[in-house]
Amino acid sequence: MTSWADESDIRAILADCETWAVVGLSTNKGRAAYGVARFLQEKGKRIVPVHPSAEQVHGEPGYASLADIPFAVDCVDVFVRSELAGDIADQAVGINARAVWFQLDVTDPDAYARTTAAGLTMVMDRCPAIEWGRLGPS
Repeated sequence: MTSWADESDIRAILADCETWAVVGLSTNKGRAAYGVARFLQEKGKRIVPVHPSAEQVHGEPGYASLADIPFAVDCVDVFVRSELAGDIADQAVGINARAVWFQLDVTDPDAYARTTAAGLTMVMDRCPAIEWGRLGPS
């Protein structure tokens, strides 16, 4: 398995990123994004649903795109297919996010190179809920 982030970067994102834009989050309780967003909320993080339908999820108002969010975002957590994820990473750079997190099975080496070259920390093919249990703050 290729490592797309070192453990210190993962720890720093989990500890320091307070506002998480969750791209692909909807009211569909059967999707991984729904459970991971709830987990992040339970750990004290602010989640921001980002989905074309801009639905309210877990009590937080949704936005149709990252550019529509009217406040700073620390981490962009990406729950879309790999072929769509690179564009989301580029948008994360455009809104001055601090980090980008691609979920399990979401990879784009070119997006990783662009995003890290722009100064953002990036994790690919990992889940913050799993990593929290392995490396994160208590």
